[in-house]
Amino acid sequence: MDLRASGPPSDSPAAEAWRQQAITWRNRALLLLDHLPFPVALCDAEGVIFLANPAMATEWGMLSGQMAGRNALDFFRPRAGTRLDPISEAVRLRRRARYPVEVTWVTSGGVERYGEMDIDPVSDTPDAPTALMLSLRVGGELAQPPVEEASGHTRVSGVEARILASTAAGDTTARIAKSVGLTVDGVNYHLTRLSQRWGVRGKAALVARAYALGVLDSTAWPPAPAG
Repeated sequence: MDLRASGPPSDSPAAEAWRQQAITWRNRALLLLDHLPFPVALCDAEGVIFLANPAMATEWGMLSGQMAGRNALDFFRPRAGTRLDPISEAVRLRRRARYPVEVTWVTSGGVERYGEMDIDPVSDTPDAPTALMLSLRVGGELAQPPVEEASGHTRVSGVEARILASTAAGDTTARIAKSVGLTVDGVNYHLTRLSQRWGVRGKAALVARAYALGVLDSTAWPPAPAG
């Protein structure tokens, strides 16, 4: 809620009472958002999230505040052929309409899901900056493709190999991030993508798969990339 919206003049005796009432209603709205059973987030016109409810953050094993400042496209992938131009045009022209977008995403457990995201341009007042409200309806899980043994499938980057070796050694995600020069989110991204690529869930299964595919040296301790 924009506290600069129309109300009593700032020098009015009722101004402070009006501000307090606006704050009260804003807090009630945030409380309601937190208790909604389905994923909801609010972001600016560029897609940068400034508020997400627990149901949304749970999809990635995160807390609500950890999604703030990240772009929604960091988490969701529009399905092939989906055009986002109409949404940008709606924001520019300040249109009020609902835009359903089919999306996929990878959960914190490495499971790829699909669903539909309703995107609603919203604002507190007609002249306030437009924001976007994202409401997610989870459809289900995408079938995992069979794991291929071709060299192109098993090949990993140097950073991925180092992340796998450190994971096998039992290092924390924070320690791995520091050693490879990434953020914690960056390390989790690589682990999630590797889990998806190899069709496994969890770090233990990911490490086991890395040894089975020859990505990690089975004779080395501490764990090290093969070759």
